[in-house]
Amino acid sequence: MSNSDAARTALLTEDHLARTSEKRHPPRTPRDAASLILLDRSGKVPRALLGKRGKAHAFMPDLYVFPGGRRDPGDNRAPLARPLRDEVLDKLLAKTKARFRDHAARGLAVAAAREMMEEAHLSLTPSEYANALRPDVSHFRFLARAITPPGQSRRFDTRFFACFCDELGLDPSTVRDSEELHDLTWLPINAHESHPLPRITKVILTDLVQALEDDPSLPFGKTVPFYYFRNGRFVRELI
Repeated sequence: MSNSDAARTALLTEDHLARTSEKRHPPRTPRDAASLILLDRSGKVPRALLGKRGKAHAFMPDLYVFPGGRRDPGDNRAPLARPLRDEVLDKLLAKTKARFRDHAARGLAVAAAREMMEEAHLSLTPSEYANALRPDVSHFRFLARAITPPGQSRRFDTRFFACFCDELGLDPSTVRDSEELHDLTWLPINAHESHPLPRITKVILTDLVQALEDDPSLPFGKTVPFYYFRNGRFVRELI
């Protein structure tokens, strides 16, 4: 592990221990979830869409996060306008249990697209399928995976997808606040200290900056960092 990777996992461990020092919640099984990092690359520095969670949220209140949420049962059955790339699907199936199959991986992509619509009013469904949930996920890259450690009020096994607005013909100016996320904001991926972000979100953005420096096109089959808690500390594994 490089020094920068070690620093990221150390910060995640420190953050987790600080938040569970006074109140530790009973064990919970992580629920599958997905987030979509939507990128506007029209300027010199790419910007990512984030929104603020309300004070009433039990998980990460008052923090800016990527649109996303848990995978619903219906997401696995939802049709796709265009499917995930094979190399993305293969990465999603890695490091999973035997019962996690293609339909579950596709369901995660649907969940990310559905949450983007519900939380930011941006539809990823092509116009020929208007008034339906039938997203085009062919431009989704699998960027990162992170499992919330034990002791938190909620636990998720989150897959972070990324794609560019122009690939889907989306206008960044058309985003609108929702009950789930407000103050939707396009933040430069390398300059986001003006907004309070969860530690894991900062780490994922750091990974994104590095990935774009390596290749601005974000290759579909790139190596995926996987963050999880083991033996009292966070580890970073590559998929």
